Amino acid sequence: MNKDLSSMTRAELEKLKVQVEKALVEVAEKDKKAALAAAEKAAAEHGFSLAEITGGAARKGKGAPKSSAPAKYRNPADATQTWTGKGRQPTWFKAALANGTSPEAMEF
Repeated sequence: MNKDLSSMTRAELEKLKVQVEKALVEVAEKDKKAALAAAEKAAAEHGFSLAEITGGAARKGKGAPKSSAPAKYRNPADATQTWTGKGRQPTWFKAALANGTSPEAMEF
C-alpha cells in the first residue's frame, strides 16, 4: 500500500494516522498473545506453569491474577523447587517417584 502522502489533505492524513495507530495496537496485542502462548508452551515442556517460573506474574487475559495455592511438595534434592500438587507434575517430582520416594515424604 503505497500512498503519496504529499498529495493528501490534512483530514486524509489525520484519518490515515488514526487507522495506523489502531492497526499498531491490534498487531501489538496479537504479538503479545502469541508470545504468551509460546512462553506457556516452553514452560509446560519443562513441567512448570508460566506463573511458577515468573513468580505468579503471568496472567491470562485482563483482570486480577489468580491466587496461587501454597506449595505442598518440596524437592528433597533442592529445597528451592516446590510444587502445589496441581497441574502437571514437575520433572523432579516424577524422578523422585520413579526412584521410590513417596509423595508423602516430599510434603512439607
